[in-house]
Amino acid sequence: MNIQDNNIFIILPAFNEAQNISATLNDLLKYNYQIIVVDDGSKDNTSELAKKFPVKILRHEINRGQGAALATGTIYALKNGAEIIAHFDADGQFLAEEISLLIEPIIKDQADIVLGTRFHTNQKISTNSKMPWLKRKIIHPCARFLNYFFTGLKLTDVHCGLRAMNRLAAEKIQIYQDGMAHNTEIVAQIKKQHLRYQEIPATVIYKKFGQGIGGGIRILKELIISKIIN
Repeated sequence: MNIQDNNIFIILPAFNEAQNISATLNDLLKYNYQIIVVDDGSKDNTSELAKKFPVKILRHEINRGQGAALATGTIYALKNGAEIIAHFDADGQFLAEEISLLIEPIIKDQADIVLGTRFHTNQKISTNSKMPWLKRKIIHPCARFLNYFFTGLKLTDVHCGLRAMNRLAAEKIQIYQDGMAHNTEIVAQIKKQHLRYQEIPATVIYKKFGQGIGGGIRILKELIISKIIN
């Protein structure tokens, strides 16, 4: 597959990321990707800071959730010629240098979608990571079990926000969950749409101990409720 860097779009959902957005964009702009920042109703000056960089900024007037932000970014990317779309958190947890590893299987036509994992079978969690004990030992194992129960796909990490997909996958995967449950929704559609997938190790640097524990519990709640409703 012959892909130019200007056909690779990186979507950053951002909510109140004024402390992190500049450093994250500086790292990403070392490469020639097309960057889309989706400001998901931030109350701080996330958008104003992002405007200082040569990136596309889309904005929700209210906070709708990460799933909704990714859906908005995907629509824009597809309309503007994206051949590969990657998801990348705005808070600086991921390494921009690992995007090339993420998209490599897609460029080689070995996968339609590549998922980052913090729990790869051949490695322990990154030594740079400070994942809270509750998330590592309880929330993520529960999420993996629920994912397998609902989708039948055995993945080591369901809720890593680092992933990439080709245009075919981006067109077929429809995100309806506005919140964090979109992660499992994406996995379910990988199976439904018969997409080829791979997992690759991802370095995730947690800047705050205890970060996201409440969010992790909400993910499990959203996932269970969405499956009951559907």
